[in-house]
Amino acid sequence: MKLPSYPFAAIVGQTQLKNAVLLAAVDWRLGVLLRGDKGAGKTTVARALAELLPAPSPFINLPIGVTEDRLLGGINLSATLKGEPLLRPGLLSEADGGVLYVDEVNLLADHLADALLDTAATGINNVEREGFSATHDARFVLLGSMNPEEGSLRPQLLDRFALVVDVSASLDPAERRQVVERRLSYEKDPVAFINRWKDEQSHIQTQIAKARSRLSFVKFPAEMLDRISQAVCDLGVSSLRADLAIARASCAQAALLNSDRVLEEHINAVMPFALAHRVTRPPRSPQPPSRTPTSASPPKADARPDGPGQAEARERLFPSQPISTPSLSRIAEHREPGTVASQKGQAPGQVIRARKAEQPQEFDVRTSVVEAVSQRGKAELRSEDLYEKVRKPLSGSRFLFLVDSSGSHAAQDRMRLVKGAAVGLIERSVHRRDEVAVIVFRGATAEILVEPTGDVEMVRNALEYLPTGGRTPLAHALELAAQLLAEDTILILLTDGHANVASRSDDPWSDALDAAGKIRCPALVIDSELNANPTGKAKEIAEALRAEYVKLETLESGEDLSKLLAARTMKHAN
Repeated sequence: MKLPSYPFAAIVGQTQLKNAVLLAAVDWRLGVLLRGDKGAGKTTVARALAELLPAPSPFINLPIGVTEDRLLGGINLSATLKGEPLLRPGLLSEADGGVLYVDEVNLLADHLADALLDTAATGINNVEREGFSATHDARFVLLGSMNPEEGSLRPQLLDRFALVVDVSASLDPAERRQVVERRLSYEKDPVAFINRWKDEQSHIQTQIAKARSRLSFVKFPAEMLDRISQAVCDLGVSSLRADLAIARASCAQAALLNSDRVLEEHINAVMPFALAHRVTRPPRSPQPPSRTPTSASPPKADARPDGPGQAEARERLFPSQPISTPSLSRIAEHREPGTVASQKGQAPGQVIRARKAEQPQEFDVRTSVVEAVSQRGKAELRSEDLYEKVRKPLSGSRFLFLVDSSGSHAAQDRMRLVKGAAVGLIERSVHRRDEVAVIVFRGATAEILVEPTGDVEMVRNALEYLPTGGRTPLAHALELAAQLLAEDTILILLTDGHANVASRSDDPWSDALDAAGKIRCPALVIDSELNANPTGKAKEIAEALRAEYVKLETLESGEDLSKLLAARTMKHAN
């Protein structure tokens, strides 16, 4: 039995979030993007909003793996098999009059996101399929949500959302207790809980209905338009969508507050929502990396120091030196592509072929008709003629960087080149849906400097302010790396190989080789050792990792490292 939606009126806190979605409920053109951590109540608010809209108000939760035909509309298979081909509406049309919610919208395929936002802006869904066309009404409240740590949204798409709200769970113990208390009460007896909030729900519904009817009569004084234009220009926002979003949201705010004209207080209330994603912010001031070791076994306290040329104990800060590096191309999964994504968070990619299917998930009309004509000389489809489209799944890679920041890299400012190599590879290789994690090792332990993230700017800042000094706990770094391995991980180790801190025995080098031998993923070792009196230790680590090996000096040679990694992937697959 499906539980009724949690009442909007019973939601604790989240004032900004609730205000923003209420504006969208009044003016459906105000699409809202909810950015924030998981478990902050984004989906609960989206579902609850649909219950406040005039009936019937469908709630459509758009799956990330949706196909283009399902989203926009496609050929009606049953009618086509009867000789009467026609188009069926898609999810955009089904959402008309209600709420369309896209969780993890930043993971939605770009061409689908473009089509979705175009329809959300016009309220009309145009379907063109195999020579047929149809037009459906699609006026819905668009709510998207995303966790910025899982990847960003293209600026062109981000700008199409009128309003953005940054959402986070409350850290007030009393408020969190109230949230849990109400949720448990709701789950114990949903009907009784909903009845308890019936009056408040009816009040909000009435407020929305009156605001909708009043919206077209709200006056917008010229001086208020001047106020908006001046504020947007002062903040250096170039997109005219910002001005329009503020104007529309101000009218909705006035209508909600039973005002017949837009006042400055209405503009001030909605401006943060409209500008949160459009104002260019200065880079964040990165925090010094934590010194607390992570969960892998910590190195032994009596680790042996360096031999001749012992690394400096004190830490120094070296800025990066830009290096023109090649790109590490994405390594594709070695599996049979499906018609839709097989994992949560994957979007369907481009069509690569067609295959026979008596019950196609994504009907390939052209191939099916050709099959029927070639077999029987006429375009009458039978189940044995049907083909479905096969798409290449789009999945991101995890680039796992292990950066040696020990004291040996202070010699001849070596750390400048190491940082430059890491930053260059990240900037050239990491794309949307990819993520980066960084492990650094120096002193007594290694640590995870940056957890897996799609925020390249944060990674760049963290590396830029990474200090250098101390011994080289290479074994501990490799043990931490094993904990962050995921499907499609590419490991990049930048080190001179001078391991001198043990983790599980009394032999630092043996521990490093043992940890490297347990890692199974495509890998690249960049040897940062000085050419004078080389030890060759980095190359031995590369062999233990079954990794490709390159000297730091030759990284700028233009060699296509993606070919090396692709070849190594095939070896792992076999």
